[in-house]
Amino acid sequence: MADTGIAATYHAPKEPFDLREYPVPDPKPGAAVIKISMANVCGSDLHYWRGDIDIKKMGRPTPMALGHEGTGTIAKLGAGVGADALGAPLREGDRVVFQYFYPCMQCPTCLKGHTYACPVRQTDRAGSSDEWPHFRGTFAEYYYLSPKHALFKTPDALTDDQVAGINCALSQVISGLDRAGLSFGETVAIQGAGGLGVYAAGVAKARGASKVIGIDGVDERLDLIKDFGADDVVDIREYDTPDARVQAVRDLTDGVGTDVTLELVGHPGVVREGLDMTAPGGRYLEIGNINVGWDTQFDPSVIVFKSITVVGVAHYTAADLGNALRFMEDNVDRLPFHRVLSHHFPLSQIDRAMEEQDKGYITRAALIPGS
Repeated sequence: MADTGIAATYHAPKEPFDLREYPVPDPKPGAAVIKISMANVCGSDLHYWRGDIDIKKMGRPTPMALGHEGTGTIAKLGAGVGADALGAPLREGDRVVFQYFYPCMQCPTCLKGHTYACPVRQTDRAGSSDEWPHFRGTFAEYYYLSPKHALFKTPDALTDDQVAGINCALSQVISGLDRAGLSFGETVAIQGAGGLGVYAAGVAKARGASKVIGIDGVDERLDLIKDFGADDVVDIREYDTPDARVQAVRDLTDGVGTDVTLELVGHPGVVREGLDMTAPGGRYLEIGNINVGWDTQFDPSVIVFKSITVVGVAHYTAADLGNALRFMEDNVDRLPFHRVLSHHFPLSQIDRAMEEQDKGYITRAALIPGS
């Protein structure tokens, strides 16, 4: 392990990232240091970069670490860490995927089993990059994995390109579809065919969905979600009003609407049409809207009279991460996981990666430290 490493630090919306050199920390007992091999630009990172999320109102200091989705190898293990979450021995140099947030496992929420909603699960990531342990985000050469983490060895058969999206996008939609109770033969609509959307299509079809409908307006995304299993797509360039999109989904579901609808766009303006295209007794799975303070309008009587269940999903359980790894291993020859990362950039070109992904045609950009 090197004595120092580079981290790309965030300071303000659309301002250049500052590549800063920090000492690589020795891990405390129960912790680990990961050498990042690949870090993806998630939609939430774009929200910060664009200024959709006001970090001052959130009380977040700068310079701030961004990045959470990614993979790497063990650089150093803290005392007491000798195996992954399944008991497989860990050594320096092992390829791993990891949970990037840390439930306390002691609060009333965790004790009820809702570890994905632990109120302090992201506290360790919220400090300034200038403060120890510095490497709080994956947009860096190293990542400090705090105690109470979940860590899994990466199977040799899976490449970094394939597994880099497991610890956010894939685990998130697996957790969401679990909590929504997707059953065999049900129908699914996916609002937004980015990284989460294409994974959601693959998971939904594998779980027996009779019809999966992808909704987007970018050719590359519509093509990819079809290759991940979407039976039909609704192109928002053709169906250019909410009413038109709702009707298109109803037409594809015998006039009923979908049993499960996933909001993966990340804009509150799509919630109303998402509820309208959800079938009576259906579930609306809200994952994308993380922009605090953004309001929208919809008629709540739609939820009442159609008996729709609204499920909010911000994070996942450690078991979900393990299930995501197994899902990919089982389906790697069937689904084009390698195509979810459509572009690669050196970490030094992080500003360009943000600008290009913001244009919409990139499903996921990957940053490669040291290149």
